[in-house]
Amino acid sequence: MSDYVLDASALIALLNQEPGAEVVATAMVAGVAISSVNLSEVIAYFAARGMLEPAIRAALDPLGLDVIDFNRDLAYQSGLLRPLTKQLGLSLGDRSCLAVGASLGLPVLTGDRNWLTLTIGVAIQAIR
Repeated sequence: MSDYVLDASALIALLNQEPGAEVVATAMVAGVAISSVNLSEVIAYFAARGMLEPAIRAALDPLGLDVIDFNRDLAYQSGLLRPLTKQLGLSLGDRSCLAVGASLGLPVLTGDRNWLTLTIGVAIQAIR
């Protein structure tokens, strides 16, 4: 069972031991979920920096993340968030995270402090 949903920025902060990593590490103990879209963003981040697939898998697989498939319902929820989040320039990945949080009724953890200005019915916690 998960208690939080992670944005890609939160998981990257944990893996890179950036500011906010301790907040994410604490959430990991409680249990976390992540959208398959956000997981893809994390994989792309490390691949773009030259990390090979076996090393990426070795870093991510032991974390025990509850990966939520981006299905039709989440696609609708994410798409419908566009008008509400356009002013902040949120990406598909950002909206995917928020849609998963909304669908599971869980707070989301992010490194993007600008999300705190959103009032969309999802609890948002900045990690730094």
